[in-house]
Amino acid sequence: MTKKLVSVCTVLLLVAAVAIPAISQATRTLQGQVMKPGDQPLAGAIVYLKNTKTLSVRSFTSDDKGNYRFTSLSPNVDYEVYAAHEGTKSDTKTLSAFDSRPLATINLKVNSK
Repeated sequence: MTKKLVSVCTVLLLVAAVAIPAISQATRTLQGQVMKPGDQPLAGAIVYLKNTKTLSVRSFTSDDKGNYRFTSLSPNVDYEVYAAHEGTKSDTKTLSAFDSRPLATINLKVNSK
């Protein structure tokens, strides 16, 4: 009976060792500031974040200090980010899957008309 109990416990420990990392997979956050020419913060800009694997797009409106933030991003995906405001936009920048930082900062500058 004890041999059987040890076998069952061993199997349960192995299953738990495999399941726990899958459940607690790390995510990452992208934040930054949107600026207009002259490096002044730009409130009300729409920041677009595209998942290059699924092509889904999320958006965020920059706050009164030009800040934006996207949370719960997959660490295994590349993301493209850019900002747009009143017919102008910033360059598109990439957050690479090779970038292992849990909190990445990418500032965006909206071009003048």
